[in-house]
Amino acid sequence: MPTFHGAIVALAMPMTHAGEAIDEPALLDHIDWLIDAGVHGILVLSGTGEYAYLRPEERRRVVELTLPHINGRVPTMVQTSEMSLTDTIDSSRHAVDHGAEAVMVLPPWLESPFERGVLYHYERVAQAVPTDIVLYNTPAASGVEITPSMYRKLLAIDNIAYMKDSQGDLARIQKLVAISEGTNASVLCGVDPLAPYALQAGAVGMIWGTANIMPHECVELVELIAAGDHAKALELWNLMWPTQAFMWENELDVGFLPGVKAATEMVGRTMGPVRRPQMPVTGSARLAIEACLSTLPYNGIDRSRLKYREWSDEQDWLVRSTEQRPAAGGNHQ
Repeated sequence: MPTFHGAIVALAMPMTHAGEAIDEPALLDHIDWLIDAGVHGILVLSGTGEYAYLRPEERRRVVELTLPHINGRVPTMVQTSEMSLTDTIDSSRHAVDHGAEAVMVLPPWLESPFERGVLYHYERVAQAVPTDIVLYNTPAASGVEITPSMYRKLLAIDNIAYMKDSQGDLARIQKLVAISEGTNASVLCGVDPLAPYALQAGAVGMIWGTANIMPHECVELVELIAAGDHAKALELWNLMWPTQAFMWENELDVGFLPGVKAATEMVGRTMGPVRRPQMPVTGSARLAIEACLSTLPYNGIDRSRLKYREWSDEQDWLVRSTEQRPAAGGNHQ
């Protein structure tokens, strides 16, 4: 069994002060809750964890705080993607120095150096960092695709150990699994609504943002599939699917990050606001999320718990409460 498999949580980032400060006690408490729920691994500094919006010093602080706290209780990887090769190597070394068992790296984005530069980027990172590398393929977000032919070339690098594929194409996942056969690499799926099908197609695990909301269900699903009880797994999946589908795509202008944080808060965790320019979830969307969560067998909520407000009634208090700033000299950590 690969080190990383099963339900791997893309760790969400609790925040205070209108999203301008990391809520460190809530973050550590959330990690403990996820581990107690039985998750098989954790991804620190995930996209779900608002990686793109964190300042460089915050990213390092999160690594220095969370990895000693996890302390080997579950396998832990850290996203170390940076725009430049030098910064990626520096971030990767920092993560490994603090106990990361793998680093997840995007291909160079924005001004992409084409295939030759992407291959060079990963080769140099792999040479500089003595740990497993997770390729991160999310072309819709990064604008750069790790194609199957590029993946074949990257597998020649010894410590390329995983591909996290977030394209949302089950046929592509099957192709990547086939390419990986006979190598030291495995495929992880990063598309939440594909979970049971990607696992049945040969992905060894899910890197899962919605596992912040429903870790017990996610763990049970992957364990049922691993045991070959696909019928029972799909029964469970039918209860999980409404939330999975809503977070991935909806018509209520709710992005994945604020949606996951709002839902995780609804099931009893402390998440706080998202960092701007992400926007808070509206009242009508909260009603939809509430309905989705009510189907969950373990982390479900009572639909009478929340009161629906029209957006016109909600906007004043919601915007005001999420734009509050700490007093001068306040603690931002």
